[in-house]
Amino acid sequence: MSQTFLDKTLDNLRGAWRELRESPVVRGLGFDESQTRHDRWRKQITDCLARRGGAVSARARAAALGHDFLRLDEAGKRDFLHLLVNEFGVDRDRVAAVMADWVAADDLAERALLETELRSALVPPFRKILKEFNSLPQGVKFLVDLRADLLRWRKAAPGLAILERDLKTLLASWFDIGFLELQRITWNSPAALLEKLIAYEAVHAIQSWDDLKRRLASDRRCFAFFHPGMPNEPLIFVEVALVNGIAGNVDVLIQGRDQETDIKEKTSDADTAIFYSISNAQAGLAGISFGDFLIKRVVGELQRDLPHLKQFATLSPIPALRTWMDRQLDAIAREQETGLPKTVEAALRDCQELTGLTPTAGKPDAVSEQMRGNIEFLCAWYLMNAKRPGMETAFDPVAHFHLSNGARIERLNWNGNGKENGWTQSFGMMVNYLYDLSNIEKNHESYVGQGKIAVSSGVKRLLR
Repeated sequence: MSQTFLDKTLDNLRGAWRELRESPVVRGLGFDESQTRHDRWRKQITDCLARRGGAVSARARAAALGHDFLRLDEAGKRDFLHLLVNEFGVDRDRVAAVMADWVAADDLAERALLETELRSALVPPFRKILKEFNSLPQGVKFLVDLRADLLRWRKAAPGLAILERDLKTLLASWFDIGFLELQRITWNSPAALLEKLIAYEAVHAIQSWDDLKRRLASDRRCFAFFHPGMPNEPLIFVEVALVNGIAGNVDVLIQGRDQETDIKEKTSDADTAIFYSISNAQAGLAGISFGDFLIKRVVGELQRDLPHLKQFATLSPIPALRTWMDRQLDAIAREQETGLPKTVEAALRDCQELTGLTPTAGKPDAVSEQMRGNIEFLCAWYLMNAKRPGMETAFDPVAHFHLSNGARIERLNWNGNGKENGWTQSFGMMVNYLYDLSNIEKNHESYVGQGKIAVSSGVKRLLR
């Protein structure tokens, strides 16, 4: 997220909570400015947990606490959160006492009551504070951004990991797929929302308003999931191009056509929907997956509105290919056992001249035919065989996402992305994942249950 959007969010939150903070309820708490910062925080947190005066009073106190938290610098926020976790966490003495009573109990009914009490004792008081924010204006967005900060501070503040995990659990329950709303975004959508598309696009950067307008033309579709607690914030969005046949070059796909009449004619003849960009818009929702539901819902929308579409496929990057190749080449250079077939090791050695300090080529169209064959072979082998350590799932994160959703590796595309980022990630290679509606469930079960990857015969032929 850009600093501009972060500043706007903070300003909106401060403004939304200012009136609540200055309410008579909060002023009547007898707040003493002479107290030390930690003492003030303890008093504010204790007042929030006390729940005196009913829901309105509790809401006002939570707003005051949140407003003051937002005014802190980054170090101050971490300091506050450490106090929250360390002093308002689980009461371990109470937990130990309940467990001792449970061990001593000889009656099933008594043990059942103690188990209920134990579950209650294991809920840290700070969770009540987090839940209180859920009812405030833009409180859900505040908590999502708070988790984004906690993830960013993992190394600097490892002691806050328990808060991050607890917050993830809460957000996962609040962002259940049943609560999400699918909306189509068009050029006529509010300007503030269009600005967020530009800011949040994580796969293929939107260069200008003209670029965005092309991506929202009548031969394109853009859909996003929204949550009732964050109605103006997309959670995840997908960009779709309506074309004839499976597309293989992302620059050509994004550039599109300039004549609207021609676009409309082509759209009516299109037989394929290409998903060319899927962007998670909220860093604080990392690890809470609803991208698979997004694709299936969008396919359903497209089938309903454009029944002439016959194919649904992606044009996807291969972001970890170069990383994987570099690791294997490093192991080979150290004479370590890689476990790779000899043909793969030989192809890697042949590609070594592209990865050194003075590579022989810096873009796909400067690569020899022999080198191209090596890269295509390695790419096919990597997508079909490279696994996460100790697991039977694809090493490449994008491959894992689409294979988990039941897609098939359909086609590899040489020079699919000839720009610098495409070369850096995968020597310009891109891949099409095909969503064959009649086989999605079977492919999903085979991959998730047995680690089997659905692959077209064309990709298999690239192996040696």
